[in-house]
Amino acid sequence: MPTFPDLDGKCSPGGHPQGNGDNHVITNGKIEVEHLISKKLQLKRKAEYLKSDLMRRFDSQVNDFMDSLIEESANKCGSAHAIAPTKKNTKTVRQPQVSPGANFLLTVFHSELFEVNHIRTIYHMFIALLILFIFSTLVVDFIDEGRLVLDFDLLVYAFGQFPLVVCTWICMFLSVLVVPYTLFHLWSHTQSGSFAHPNLYSVLFGSVFLLYQALGLGFLPTYVVVTNSLPPASCSVVIMEQVRLMMKAHSFVRENVPRFLAWSKDKTSPGPVVPQVSHYLYFLFAPTLIYRDKYPRNPVIRWGYVATKFLQVLGCLFYAYYVFVRLCIPQFRSVSLQLFDLKAMVLCVFNSILPGVLVLFLGFFAFLHCWHNAFAEMLRFADRMFYKDWWNSTSFANYYRTWNVVVHDWLYYYVYRDFLWMSQKRFRPAAMLFVFTVSAVVHEYILAICFGFFYPVLFCLFMCFGMMFNFILHDQRKGPIWNIIMWTSLFLGQGVIICLYSHEWYAQRYCPLKEPSFLELLKPRSWSCQRGLVVESDNL
Repeated sequence: MPTFPDLDGKCSPGGHPQGNGDNHVITNGKIEVEHLISKKLQLKRKAEYLKSDLMRRFDSQVNDFMDSLIEESANKCGSAHAIAPTKKNTKTVRQPQVSPGANFLLTVFHSELFEVNHIRTIYHMFIALLILFIFSTLVVDFIDEGRLVLDFDLLVYAFGQFPLVVCTWICMFLSVLVVPYTLFHLWSHTQSGSFAHPNLYSVLFGSVFLLYQALGLGFLPTYVVVTNSLPPASCSVVIMEQVRLMMKAHSFVRENVPRFLAWSKDKTSPGPVVPQVSHYLYFLFAPTLIYRDKYPRNPVIRWGYVATKFLQVLGCLFYAYYVFVRLCIPQFRSVSLQLFDLKAMVLCVFNSILPGVLVLFLGFFAFLHCWHNAFAEMLRFADRMFYKDWWNSTSFANYYRTWNVVVHDWLYYYVYRDFLWMSQKRFRPAAMLFVFTVSAVVHEYILAICFGFFYPVLFCLFMCFGMMFNFILHDQRKGPIWNIIMWTSLFLGQGVIICLYSHEWYAQRYCPLKEPSFLELLKPRSWSCQRGLVVESDNL
């Protein structure tokens, strides 16, 4: 009868296994069942360990390969940045220009991400949830009204005065197209050597550009929004485009001025490097905030893909409508009539987590994925690294870098790195704090103008909890538990934002002040609005 050798030992000449210290029980040349089972379990554990180790090594090698490929291609094909990275500052950040090989991998990852079966199943789950929202809304309306109510009054209100929005955007875009380029073109002539006092001209044109940024792009669109009392969605279109165009104008000047000054000192090339108008116009529409004369381009435009992405944006818009109609408005319309004590706040925050998370996912999918990819496809813009796998983050530091790569690159190049350059790299914590402050102020500015009141919830979350989590949940935190902590904090933050801003929105309408002072405008109305002070309002 055949014998079974020990997995960790050798067979004796007689065919019996010689143990290596284990308590082997052998009876009449047969291995006991318990011993065989234990060895099988050992083998299974070893196989599972080898599998996990192999997958970890494979993932690490693929990541290293991708990083090195992107870095190498960027060094070969990317134009030189004004502030060249030194060996001491080896932190790698995605370069806006990559080679076709690396660019193909990036495009496949982001444009085909939702073709993966597992990701597409989650996508189908959200579609099923949307169908349930629509069905529940129709059933409730039929029970209440006795008929199907298909009016979208919330969307009509939110996007009111849209012709004024279009006119304002056209004026902003034309001014950004003409003013920064004209100022740079005129300034370049003063630096070519034929004009005396070039530094004086630099101060003059720089002051005019800053004045245009502050008044032409900063004050005038905000004045139009405030004086015409644009509703939230229409207001957000104007204000977010205002911020986007200001960032693009800054990038255009910031990238081209140092390059021209370098030419004026060395004059190694036959003529000054002045970008063409077509390059600047393409940059204004391209889904990037870092100016380059040329970007990697795809050979063809997939118009079916473009149509699909715009339809998905429209679907996300209706999805958000049903989230607010079914989950937010019924809750806050009644809660806002009561005194907002600690118990009401806690219940409100936890009840707001679900709509807050849904709005977060919808905003990410509609804007960072669908909208950016649609414009990238129409412009044959090949660099599709608009976001990374932020959902796998085990630290908030990594989450901030991967959630919105487009904005992160702008903040890194023109805020963080320029701050270090001006301070001679002596105040890195101060540079990081300055980045958080700029981001928090801009986010709070957008919300304050769109909602029509000042309630710095997002600013406090950015500056207090955001900074704290950035140092506590840093890049050395690895493992699934830290990803769970990150998601838990993110869910709670969304619940706080939806709860407090919605409660303040209704309090502003239920308890208006006829002639408020400046201090009363800064004080949240929800802190003192009670049922006895309610003034009926028809606005949502």
